[in-house]
Amino acid sequence: MKHRRVRDLMSDAVVRVQRGTPFKEIAHLLLEYDITAVPVVDEENRPVGVVSEADLLQKMWGQEPDGSPEYANGSRPAGGKASATDAAGLMTSPAVCARDTWSVVDAARVMARHGIKRLLVVDEGGQLTGVVSRSDLLRVFLRTDRAIRTEIIEEALVKTLGLAPSSVQVDVTHGHVVLSGRLPGHVSAPALEEHCRNVDGVVAVEFRAAGEAGAGGSVPVAS
Repeated sequence: MKHRRVRDLMSDAVVRVQRGTPFKEIAHLLLEYDITAVPVVDEENRPVGVVSEADLLQKMWGQEPDGSPEYANGSRPAGGKASATDAAGLMTSPAVCARDTWSVVDAARVMARHGIKRLLVVDEGGQLTGVVSRSDLLRVFLRTDRAIRTEIIEEALVKTLGLAPSSVQVDVTHGHVVLSGRLPGHVSAPALEEHCRNVDGVVAVEFRAAGEAGAGGSVPVAS
């Protein structure tokens, strides 16, 4: 099975700034376009960093008078960004990027590893082509049960495992897949379940062998 690609889910209408873009212009762009961060690109449209709302707010944090309440972690932010006046001083760099050919799984793993909400998307030349966010990735779970069932039958059963379409009963309800039937000797239930979990939109998989109606256990999709 092939997971959806980043290019299928990303937004290609990207508001961007350059290193010399002034503080107030960045703030205006975030408010005007209702976004929480903006990529910073060089003269060749290659990402060099990201300026977020949090970066701008350090202007306030860094200018609090002495004796102000401590922050949640008991420390005050570094003064560098607080004194910055343009994107070059405000941005977090380097930017964490994804290739447009990555799968949604690849993108989700990188977001989790870096603890970020979005990835800048670049092409083979490293030029900015889009942005993909957590909410974009979650769209795979909006796939209809019918689409999920069709992909499991056509891709997992027939193409991958070489089974007849009717060899296993496939029922999908709200992304929960229930497989029932009797498998041939060369196909194991765990292998079939694994192939089904790799289908975008699947939330859990349960296999019920013939004569074991209702006896299977749900296998959640690994994050």
